[in-house]
Amino acid sequence: MGAVSPSRYTVMAGWDDVPHLDDKTKAELLASIPPYLRGARSTGTPSLGAGAIYPVQWEDITVAPFQIPNYWKRSYGMDVGWNRTAALWLAQDPLDNTLYGYSEYYRGQTLPVVHAEGIKARGEWMTGEIDPASNGRAQKDGEQLLAQYREHGLNLTPAINAVEAGLYEVWSLIETGRLKFFNTLRYLPAEYRLYRRDENGKIIKENDHILDAMRYGVMGFSRSAKAKPADASQFSTGTSAGDSKVGY
Repeated sequence: MGAVSPSRYTVMAGWDDVPHLDDKTKAELLASIPPYLRGARSTGTPSLGAGAIYPVQWEDITVAPFQIPNYWKRSYGMDVGWNRTAALWLAQDPLDNTLYGYSEYYRGQTLPVVHAEGIKARGEWMTGEIDPASNGRAQKDGEQLLAQYREHGLNLTPAINAVEAGLYEVWSLIETGRLKFFNTLRYLPAEYRLYRRDENGKIIKENDHILDAMRYGVMGFSRSAKAKPADASQFSTGTSAGDSKVGY
């Protein structure tokens, strides 16, 4: 117990001060807590959440590209804006429910019709999750943009935009090995490595377009994902060749 002033003291207590918690319980509790809160929860150390949001090396969560079976369910998340519009495609292995981020779209300063054509190239049959009020737009403007993309042929659903819940869901999947990415992705790893909180625990909203798209896709996957129809045309699933501006 440390003195703050002659009449005030601070008290810090952690899990080691609680005799009924064994090592197994502590490990389970620690795994269930977001990384930026672990110090505060386990030792009582004051923490405002600065640091990496996903403190796992990118190379540890990547795999070599493989052919995705048609029966795997797929969907994508989409973040829109004039400076950058981004999308990330996800597919799920039904045997263990692992999600794989396998393709991306990343382009700015062009019209929605151009973005729509690039996104439809992955498969018009897929449903995407889009934030209707992304990049600070008013809800009405976001709804108008959503309608515009739908007119251009995209099948879109307004995303679940619960930011902290989404970050925790993504982190939980990464931590348990149930979210992996093709190592041919170009834009997601650049944003992933820089994604962090400031000294006040707030997310630094810079260069996070495809990370937002990933969060939308993960949060809405269970309701939007579906398997490829038997009569659907072929489309690219890789990101190692093609248009360098959009990532496919």
